[in-house]
Formats: sequence, structure tokens, C-alpha cells
Amino acid sequence: MFLRNRVLTSESVGEGHPDKVCDLIADAILDACLEGDPNSRVACEVFATTNTVIVGGEITTNADIDVDAIVRDTVRRIGYTIEGIGFDAESLSVTNLIGRQSADIALGVDHDGAGDQGMVFGYATKETPVLMPASVYWVHELLKRAASVRRKTDFLRPDAKGQISLAYRHGRPHHIDAVVLSHQHGEEIAHKDLVDFLKKEVIIPTLEPSGFFDRNTALYINPTGRFVIGGPAGDTGLTGRKIVVDTYGGIGHHGGGAFSGKDPSKVDRSGAYLARWIATNLVRSGLCTVCEVQLSYAIGIAEPISIAVETFCTGVMSEDELIRIIRRNFDLTPKGMIEALNLRAPIYRRTTNYGHFGKPDLPWERERILSLP
Repeated sequence: MFLRNRVLTSESVGEGHPDKVCDLIADAILDACLEGDPNSRVACEVFATTNTVIVGGEITTNADIDVDAIVRDTVRRIGYTIEGIGFDAESLSVTNLIGRQSADIALGVDHDGAGDQGMVFGYATKETPVLMPASVYWVHELLKRAASVRRKTDFLRPDAKGQISLAYRHGRPHHIDAVVLSHQHGEEIAHKDLVDFLKKEVIIPTLEPSGFFDRNTALYINPTGRFVIGGPAGDTGLTGRKIVVDTYGGIGHHGGGAFSGKDPSKVDRSGAYLARWIATNLVRSGLCTVCEVQLSYAIGIAEPISIAVETFCTGVMSEDELIRIIRRNFDLTPKGMIEALNLRAPIYRRTTNYGHFGKPDLPWERERILSLP
């Protein structure tokens, strides 16, 4: 997406946000399955509400996993350990409704086809060193900083969410127009003290280095005045409800498929990782400065049924030429992407929070030298 003069807002959420609690539990279960059996087939969904977690979906694996223990350990690591707040690792109830994957789905996957139909998108831009849109990059940094600060206090709790509204001028990031940060807290801290603390310890240290933050940036910090009841006790959580947070913050398209809890035979996850890998390397190779790649798949069919590339008038060659480069340099089949990116490794807990892209340690972020015409 080529942004001229406009303001674009991107969102991020903390580890204790109810939907992210569910995503992390699902990815922890996936990793446990892959640790014991790299060929596990996993489609895990999680629902969380007041002191209750329900795990369901379809899993076929030779791994021996303890769902109850994984749920409690995940909730504990997030920081929900205080009894009496409506959701804590020790007293919550866990219901396990997991079944086995349908044999009809397995027919296509067992022959190296896609595990479902779907379209996926990958996006890359030179706006940031990690080739992510600036608005979503900085709002993820804001929530990461909030989590780090929270673990050093006794009055901040795990649920949090934020937004950054970034103004563009002539297609380039110009300044941060507004920042929203809402953070769960204990009863003991006054609203003014909380606002001053979050501004001083979270917002300013994170956003001043961006070069886009100044005294004219509007700040909205815990604007309702109170955020004591949070996490799944304050709102129900469900896997897959933060798909824009997980991807590009509203810049570019989204295929609609969620990621967490799915093994790599599900192309709405692995295909999105592949599309991102392709997009970043087209940008790194100097073929464009902004790139969006779309791949689409049919269940049981290995090769994508369509490929599209959009460079938003920043490319040095045609779409057809770029597609030929993609086919020459990347195996686009589910088997090929799984092997190239080592997607059967238990890496998925590292993806859950603060976006699945722009993290240099993940395999789809690495540079690949392309063979060009």
C-alpha cells in the first residue's frame, strides 16, 4: 500500500490480552506436539473466560502431551498468578475437548497437498529496518516495553492494548499523531500516578527514538480512568481474533486465516510465512521498495493456483517478470515451504505476541540471495 497524505492507525495487544492468552495456549500445545512428533497435525482452538479455559479442535499426534499442565504453565508465565482476580493459573478450570483430525482432510495433506483452500498475503516495506510498516512496528515496540516494565512492578497486571496513529506525508512516515495505551492495574495506584508512570517509563523511552514522536503527539493513557478487571475475567478470549495485529497492522491485505494453533500443513499459516519471506527478499534485492505477494491454494493441491505481486509503482520490472523470479527461487508447495523454513520445529510460541513478522530470529525473515535474470 502506497500511503500519500493520510493518518494510519495500527494496534497491538499485551500478552495478557484475553485473545492473546488463547493464542499462546494454542501455540504452546502446538509446540508440545511438534517436540514429541514433528509430523503432528494440529488445529487447536482455545476459549477463555472467568477462571475457565476450554481447549478444543483436532489433533493427531504421537506426542504425549498434558493439556492441563500446558494451559496452567502458559497462564503462569503470562503473569496471571494472583488469586481472586478472576483468572489465575492455579484455580482456573480446564476443559479438554480435543479430537482427532478428519481422515478426509488427511487424504490431501498426506500426498503433500495443501491442508485447506485459502489465500495468503506477504508484505514488506523499507519504512523500518525489519521491513515492517512503521505504525505496527512501533506499536509492537510499545507493548513489548510495557510488558518488560510490568514485570518489574507490583501494580501493573498482564492485560494491555495500544494504538499508534502515524501521519504520512508524500508516502513516507512523518510524525505520530496520537498514542493510545490502556494497561490493566491494581486497585492501589491512583489514575494520575499510573498515567505519569506509563508516560515516563513506557511511552517516551519507546517512541522518542523513532523520530516521529514530539510534544504535539496526543496521548490517551487509560482514558476510561480505571482498568482493574482485565484479561479473560474482563472479556472472553478466543484464538484467531487478532489477525491484523499478527500481520501488518492494517496496511496491505489479509487472507482472513488465523495462525495460532495450526501446524504448518495449514497454508493459511505456513503460506503467509512463505509470502512474507518472498516479499522481504524482493525488497532486499532492490527489485522494489514496497511489495505485496498473494498466493492462493486449493485443498490437496501442492502448487498454488494463483500468484500475484504488487509493488505500488516502486518496482523495476513487471509483475510477470517478478512472478518468474519467485518461481525460480522459491518452492511454493506446502512440502517445499515446510522444508525451506524448517516449519516442523517447535518455534511457534515465539511468534504469538507482537506480530508474526519483523522478528529477525524467525526463519521467514532471513535474507535469501535471489537468482535474477
